[in-house]
Amino acid sequence: HSGGILFRFFAMAPTGQDYFKQSTTRLHFIVDKLAAMTMEMYVTPKDVVNDLSAMGLRHVGYGVPVEMFSPFVTSVVQTVREVTENEQQLEAFSWSLNLISRILCRVITEGSTIVMKAINENSAAMLRKAVGCAPRGERSAWVLSVQVGAQSISPLLWAIRSGSLEA
Repeated sequence: HSGGILFRFFAMAPTGQDYFKQSTTRLHFIVDKLAAMTMEMYVTPKDVVNDLSAMGLRHVGYGVPVEMFSPFVTSVVQTVREVTENEQQLEAFSWSLNLISRILCRVITEGSTIVMKAINENSAAMLRKAVGCAPRGERSAWVLSVQVGAQSISPLLWAIRSGSLEA
């Protein structure tokens, strides 16, 4: 069913193809993981929120815009609607999936600092300007850590690992 989800998603948000460049196997894994998280949200919500915070910060590094989440959620719910007639199950799935989406959007929004944006653009000029906005005593902290909730990511380490060496 993940093929149907992605087909719908790409029809609703064609630019989404720019962010789903993985193999088909990886895309199936992503959809399977998402389905599992919708159920885990009811069992271990604190753990799921913690996992989502870490995942959201990785999405910041990938430069995924939050505008992609709504059409993706819609495409998933429409596809699931085709395989179940149980409205209560569909409502529970949809509620959990929408909650996951809102959490990811919040983490991405809070984690999308001007330093991370400069690194995603691989722009040394943007990075210098971003760090210049920081108070003197906090400049290194802006480059070394972005924290959302209990999770953090290092913009410097992300730049090195992603090959954004100009920044």
